[in-house]
Amino acid sequence: MKTVYLTLQRAFAVAAIGISTAFASGGGDVPLDKAPINLHDQASLQRGARSFVNYCLNCHNAAFMRYSALTGIGLTEQQIKDNLMFTTDKFGDTMVSALDPKDAKEWFGGVPPDLTLVARVRGSDWLYTFLRSFHRDDAAPTGWNNVVFKNVGMPNVLHDLQGTQVLTKVGEKPGHGEHKDPIMKLTTDRAGTMSAAEYDRFVADLVNYMTYMGEPARVNRTQLGVLVLFFLTLAFFVTLWLKHEYWKDVK
Repeated sequence: MKTVYLTLQRAFAVAAIGISTAFASGGGDVPLDKAPINLHDQASLQRGARSFVNYCLNCHNAAFMRYSALTGIGLTEQQIKDNLMFTTDKFGDTMVSALDPKDAKEWFGGVPPDLTLVARVRGSDWLYTFLRSFHRDDAAPTGWNNVVFKNVGMPNVLHDLQGTQVLTKVGEKPGHGEHKDPIMKLTTDRAGTMSAAEYDRFVADLVNYMTYMGEPARVNRTQLGVLVLFFLTLAFFVTLWLKHEYWKDVK
């Protein structure tokens, strides 16, 4: 019953987030980079889970994901308790931030959205590009903006790792009539503690985990689907053979 209830919760959450994001600026005209998703890479999923707890769970919830489900990425209960459970001591609890909603509204003007299903709603490619597209914007309330999500309310919490990027004009392209639109490109203004390749790998692991978190049963579902298709193919040929055997003497 708990499994069914959690599945219904996820379904309603997907619908709710989908409706809300339909009215948010999503940067649909921005080309997205392909996220290197591999849900069979448990080492990547484990690194991503650690990054999610350290950098995302401080403000955001993952209220439809239980700590106990992390055993599905190869972690033991003791490893999860020792390294990932900082907001609760109950192994079966959901991943909820310690941030008080009242404090969030006072500090940020609203409660940060739940991230359990963001990869399913937005897409892994969108999330991968979004986390690598922050840039400084002195006109924004937080001092940050994002190429993929214009006027985003979230600052770049990973800037120490990535460094600081700025939008730089590199050319012009034809616009309406005689008007020309600027061609903007992200360039590094200040280096971070990671190289560009290291940061891309860090984000890839994080997005890989968030993709897993949105549907932990995806790998098993895909494997089961292959088996079902194999069975149906086999049953089809058996059915053809039986039909031939039953009707071979009928003229």
